[in-house]
Amino acid sequence: METEVLTCGYSFHMEPFNVSTKSGLNSYLFRLQTEGTSEVLVDGCMQRVEAGHLLLFQPGEPYELRIEHQLDQPSSKIASGDYYVFCKGAWIDAWWKRSLKQTCTRIDLDARLISLWRQLILEKRRMEEENHELSGYLLQALCLYVERAATETVSLQGRPFTGTRMKRFIEAQATATFKVDDVANHVGLSVSRAVHLFKECFGKTMIQYALEVRLASAVERMHDSSMSLEQIALSCGFGSYPYFHRAFKHRFGTSPKLFRQNAQQN
Repeated sequence: METEVLTCGYSFHMEPFNVSTKSGLNSYLFRLQTEGTSEVLVDGCMQRVEAGHLLLFQPGEPYELRIEHQLDQPSSKIASGDYYVFCKGAWIDAWWKRSLKQTCTRIDLDARLISLWRQLILEKRRMEEENHELSGYLLQALCLYVERAATETVSLQGRPFTGTRMKRFIEAQATATFKVDDVANHVGLSVSRAVHLFKECFGKTMIQYALEVRLASAVERMHDSSMSLEQIALSCGFGSYPYFHRAFKHRFGTSPKLFRQNAQQN
């Protein structure tokens, strides 16, 4: 199916900025606020948008963006940054219609999502050398990624957004060495508060969840790589093979060696 990236980029404003298309957009617009604040027309009302807010607009929708000094801090400096992409195409039409898209959703600023957006921007900048097929696939991947991020946010309604941020941090860092202190610092909480909040949100400790992620990564590598079990244990964040062996057998009821042998036979 056809997809077309009309324009995309990263904007950073240090001066007041306003844009309005009340007659309606001519294409889809995705915008992710990454720094500072702005005001955007959402469902007929101007809404304050902060870092982590994802905005999705379809063709025909009115759009208004204001970046101004805050009323309670008129002398403060303006610093507002966002990623954006204007796009169209039959694939985007089908993707948009298959599920309800909220205009404004708060998501975690995932480094993988930002990286994907940057790749799309860099490809578009190639001008006459742009690979339109690659741009199209990058755009599709971006759509699927933001959809998942927004869906996860909706599915976690009632749980603090900070809990989701901690969960994503653990997923990204689980195969490396990290401490509970690192998770707490990532969301700006004390260790005791972070530990309590995570357990309250997900019914398990951070260490228990990290172990689940590490074991899942180990299973993937046992299927898809020729690494030794010792190498897999270390690459997945286990400090030693004996620890990995105990944790794996407790979770799956068999040793890593037998599990791998059975997987290869099947």
